[in-house]
Amino acid sequence: MVEAVPKLVIDGLTKRFGPMEALTRIDTRVEIGEFISIVGPSGCGKTTFLRIVSGLEEATTGEIRLDDAPVTKPGSDRGFVFQQDNLLPWLTVIDNAMIGPKIGGFATHERRAATKALLKLVGLEGFGNHYPRQLSGGMRQRVNLARALAIDPEILLMDEPFSALDAQTREIMQTELLRIWEEGRKTVLFVTHQIDEAVFLSDRVFVFARRPGRLQEIITIDLPRPRPLSVKRTPAFVALVDRIWSLIEHDVRASVMEEMA
Repeated sequence: MVEAVPKLVIDGLTKRFGPMEALTRIDTRVEIGEFISIVGPSGCGKTTFLRIVSGLEEATTGEIRLDDAPVTKPGSDRGFVFQQDNLLPWLTVIDNAMIGPKIGGFATHERRAATKALLKLVGLEGFGNHYPRQLSGGMRQRVNLARALAIDPEILLMDEPFSALDAQTREIMQTELLRIWEEGRKTVLFVTHQIDEAVFLSDRVFVFARRPGRLQEIITIDLPRPRPLSVKRTPAFVALVDRIWSLIEHDVRASVMEEMA
């Protein structure tokens, strides 16, 4: 039997900024359709790692392969959801969501129809002709997600997309993201500072350590799906959160003390 090729392969990934080593010897695999969260203290290279996978940053050494092809630059096979939505205020919701296809030269009538369907998928049916100023923070992030999905990427890269939202909206967006993910089962890399968010969303959690950033441990989340928010109150969920916190607590405390100095 031929072994399936992983969706994403990271081999010996190292990144230096001058004399500072931001990431060192990252080796891992991500399977097709997996939801992977990345957690760790500030300064451990989570966002740098995501930007290298996206092609926005170059690795110093090592290799990244997506569908067994080397990643050397940004491409439409990767959709990036940034922390800030960065919607263009003069464009409507549908036109903001269509930016990727327009830049890529495939903004066809069929693609626009598919993007309208994505707006329905993310809970924005009927808001296509609204402008960003008319939307709440949670709705703007839904547009941000639809925009990333509109290019039909092979992998979705998400850099703390819910960090600017209030706690209640954040929890709703977590359940909505899982609903959307269940629809299409895109492969996802999701950076977050919230351990409970990582456990709730993920199949596996990559735990990064700081200075230099490295993959300290991979935690499998064996909680059954689908996952209601009530799973966060179960002993199994709490035990996973505590386990991950125990891995990063020392680094987090060191990072906070450094920032206060």
